[in-house]
Amino acid sequence: MTDPRDLTQMRFAQTTTRPLPLHVVTAAQLEGWVENQPRRTRNWLEASGFTAKTGQVTLIPDTDGGLHGAVVGLGTDQDRQRSRFALGGARARLPEGCFQLEHDLPPDVLAQEALGWLLAGYSYRRFRQGPERALASLLPPDGVDAAWLETIATGEALTRDLINTPASHMGPEELEAATVELAHHFGAEISVTYGDDLLYQNLPLIHAVGRASERAPRLLDMRWGSAGPRLTLVGKGVCFDTGGLNLKPGASMGLMKKDMGGAATVLGLAQMIMTQGWPVQLRVLIPAVENAVSGNAMRPGDILLSRKGLSVEVNNTDAEGRLVLADALALADEEAPDLMICMATLTGAARVAVGPDIAPYFTRDTALDAALRQTGAQMGDPVWPLPLHPGYETRIEPGIADLDNAPAGGMAGAITAALFLHRFVEQTPRFAHFDIYGYQPQAAPARPKGGVGQGARALFDALPGVLGI
Repeated sequence: MTDPRDLTQMRFAQTTTRPLPLHVVTAAQLEGWVENQPRRTRNWLEASGFTAKTGQVTLIPDTDGGLHGAVVGLGTDQDRQRSRFALGGARARLPEGCFQLEHDLPPDVLAQEALGWLLAGYSYRRFRQGPERALASLLPPDGVDAAWLETIATGEALTRDLINTPASHMGPEELEAATVELAHHFGAEISVTYGDDLLYQNLPLIHAVGRASERAPRLLDMRWGSAGPRLTLVGKGVCFDTGGLNLKPGASMGLMKKDMGGAATVLGLAQMIMTQGWPVQLRVLIPAVENAVSGNAMRPGDILLSRKGLSVEVNNTDAEGRLVLADALALADEEAPDLMICMATLTGAARVAVGPDIAPYFTRDTALDAALRQTGAQMGDPVWPLPLHPGYETRIEPGIADLDNAPAGGMAGAITAALFLHRFVEQTPRFAHFDIYGYQPQAAPARPKGGVGQGARALFDALPGVLGI
């Protein structure tokens, strides 16, 4: 888990020294703002070519040649729709020092930009020598809930750290250790079911996927809170995915350290919830496995029995995520929580459909759907609903077994995977499944290349209203 001492740059500054002004100006505000500046500043801005385009930074000197302040451009409304977190992107181009925001921004824009500033403070340095570069700091802006934004940023830091850690240092045992540490920090209860005990506890699909690895499969079960609505988070914890006997090609295997991104995301979200002390009964379930190759690996054509009793034909051992999730979801469903969320780096089809920047989700709950659409935009966390099309149900019914883990044809792969998971959730009244990517393929403002949270910020903002807390 992220050491709190490493999170200084993901928090707002607390200082008694006089901060420098950091002006944030949109393209529409530029003319009026410039007119209100001293003549020397107006001349400097004109000479510097400042036009308030997205992320543009201009340092403003004082009369002695020192630094008087800085101005950052936010561009047009259309620019902000195309590239979020402009202030966060500008942070690395500001000199070290403490700034105070000067702005005339609507509350929603201010909150998103302030969050972007915090997210831009993240870096993964576990395996790098040398000190981390000190970034500019910012006093908590007036008009935002600074503690709430810091909770989100540090929760995402946990998610990013877990995803970025290579599988050599983040197998099922290490994922368990991170979960246990989180549980102990917040006084949560945790139980773990290991290896062959998965069979004795009727979790056969988790065992089947993980049995080929020398690193034993396990189910992590964390509980926190004793009153309020029951909220269950289920995260796919495939710590490395070779594809099994349906071996992935090397190019496809290169990023498979991120195949536990669903587990990392629900742990980050759980940290946010517990930090804020929500009045909920929280349960987190993570099937933690490695999909490896050995003589006892599951085979294409095998038929496996699930916890729910449904039989599954394994037509592709590389469609293992839905198998481990099926047992975890069935276990969670037995308690019929008020709301269940499933997060998984599940299908390539989802990436083909919406690319790496959008987290598609599937739900039949109209209130949750409406809330997520709104909060995703507000939080700079783009999400998008995909349909649970009933016409595709027959594609996951192979005839020889109740279910097929990898329907032939390759079409609608994200939808058929979601339909597969929904077969294991019958008693829970409200359920949503997110098919995330969990990785930033190219650096962007407030999102360095590497592991990234998806869907958690939208959920964190939406869930209080959805749960009525």
